[in-house]
Amino acid sequence: MAIGEKRDYYEVLDVHRNASETEIKKAFRKVAIQHHPDKNPGDKAAEDRFKEATEAYEVLSDPQKRAQYDQYGHAGVSGAGGFSGGGFGGFGAGTPFGDIFGDIFGDIFGGAGAGRNRAQGRRGDDLLYNMEISFEEAAFGVEKKIEVPFAKRCVSCNGSGSKPGTDPKVCPTCRGAGQVRYQQGFFSVSKTCGQCNGEGKVVDDPCPDCSGKGSTKDTKTLSVKIPGGVETGSRLKVTGEGGQGKGGPNGDLYVAINVNEHAIFQREDNNVICEIPISFIQASLGCELEVPTLDGKVAMKIPDGTQSGKIYRLKGKGIPSLQGYGRGDQLVVIRIETPTNLNKKQKDLLEEFARISGEDVYPMKKGFLDKVMDFIS
Repeated sequence: MAIGEKRDYYEVLDVHRNASETEIKKAFRKVAIQHHPDKNPGDKAAEDRFKEATEAYEVLSDPQKRAQYDQYGHAGVSGAGGFSGGGFGGFGAGTPFGDIFGDIFGDIFGGAGAGRNRAQGRRGDDLLYNMEISFEEAAFGVEKKIEVPFAKRCVSCNGSGSKPGTDPKVCPTCRGAGQVRYQQGFFSVSKTCGQCNGEGKVVDDPCPDCSGKGSTKDTKTLSVKIPGGVETGSRLKVTGEGGQGKGGPNGDLYVAINVNEHAIFQREDNNVICEIPISFIQASLGCELEVPTLDGKVAMKIPDGTQSGKIYRLKGKGIPSLQGYGRGDQLVVIRIETPTNLNKKQKDLLEEFARISGEDVYPMKKGFLDKVMDFIS
């Protein structure tokens, strides 16, 4: 990970992408207790870790912000989270953390919640598809057709996993509950049954077509719309196009974007940078250039006396905003090329030019020499 690059919010809290609100709350509480500045006075690393986790929780605990983040990554929640000013506030009313220390044991103590989860079935797995697109496609958006694998319900056993004519049996370990309960001190702790993986049933005579999995592998073609303004690291969420659920909803498909480098353009936020080489004669006398942009070529006048590194701005010729309003600019950077492989006549002319020029035509050089004299005097 590059220096300064933000970590994935799910990684920060160490939760899966389909984690529930309760799971996210528990994960943040764990980090907050461990790294809170009041508990670690003077520990900059702990303070940074707490700050990072708080920012992640603020986004993932808000359904709207989380949906934006799931679809576009950090670019989708630019400006969300973080702190302004110094110090840290408490977890009082009116903050998104007001109830972070309450109602967090419901999923691990007792069996009522576990029974409801099993009744709802098991959600399908999420899938990740890595997509490469061109610089122009990232700028203006594109629709792509992709082939993705998926597990479809086995026709032979209708998803039960058992050989046709037979049925799964009640799990002998959990007796169909999908959970096993352990006594720990004063608490009764329920965990997912390891034998049936929470299904409550086991297959003794597996279906020969799906080997008892209840599903077979297949592929499907999807049309994915990539909005203009995405960049490398953007992530799009296609709801319900992931793995097939088993008695529960399907998982989601996440499309991770990688933008190929461009031959002449570079991106900086929503601005496009283009370096244009010109000769020292063009720079000295001024000229008119045809400058490439994402919208085609435009004419640009370069005034006489232009120095190398000078930047000219073309308004509205950059990358469209991912949020759907406005565009960045194109920054044209002038690079003056020094001629090479001069013949004798060219060298003689340049030497003559140097003799008659004097220092006044080189303001940068004269200014630098004046500074040197002041320094050594």
